[in-house]
Amino acid sequence: MIQIIGTKKCKETAKAIRSCKERNIAFQFVDLNQRTLSEGEWRSLFCAYDAETLIDESSAYYAKEGYAWRSFDAAQELAEHPQLLKTPVLRYKGKVHLGYDPAILTAWGTL
Repeated sequence: MIQIIGTKKCKETAKAIRSCKERNIAFQFVDLNQRTLSEGEWRSLFCAYDAETLIDESSAYYAKEGYAWRSFDAAQELAEHPQLLKTPVLRYKGKVHLGYDPAILTAWGTL
């Protein structure tokens, strides 16, 4: 089962969910506004991607809180403020992919 991590307001996350539904791919949606990620989920993300890569520098929260002008530990800030995370994040059996990619969803969905 593919895990889609994002928010309901994110258009790219909505595309990933819709793509799974159209292809009858089993998925689990994790809404970051409803629950936080577990330590294991964060660990798998940080193993696949550098923490700085996971930060969405175009998000309203990033700009509002002034992250562009201050130094911070990216991993710690992501864990404390998941609204900084680029979405969607796709997870499947230890594999992690950042962003919506229909080819990845189709490939993982047929495994």
